Amino acid sequence: MEALLTAGDFEKAIQGEKVIVLFSADWCPDCRVIEPVLPGIEEKYRDFTFYHADRDELLEKCQEYDVYGIPSFIGFHRGKEVHRFVDKKRKTEEQIIEFIKDTIEKL
Repeated sequence: MEALLTAGDFEKAIQGEKVIVLFSADWCPDCRVIEPVLPGIEEKYRDFTFYHADRDELLEKCQEYDVYGIPSFIGFHRGKEVHRFVDKKRKTEEQIIEFIKDTIEKL
């Protein structure tokens, strides 16, 4: 999962097709819990490009997209938001997969 370091990186990344951005932070315990399952999810859904946006580094983007709880996910397609899984609750692998399946249906 490639890290988005700047607002410019973020804007460029979301212009792609089938993009999912994970918003998280190093200090977030719920974010650390899902880390072990993410590589398997990325492998299973190779049609998507996955990016990581650090909440503290890209706070303006979090505000722009109303991401106030982490970990959170937003699906983009050609620069447009197509689906979101944004809240402050801990996510399970099953919930993340369901989010991706719902995102596929919205494309």
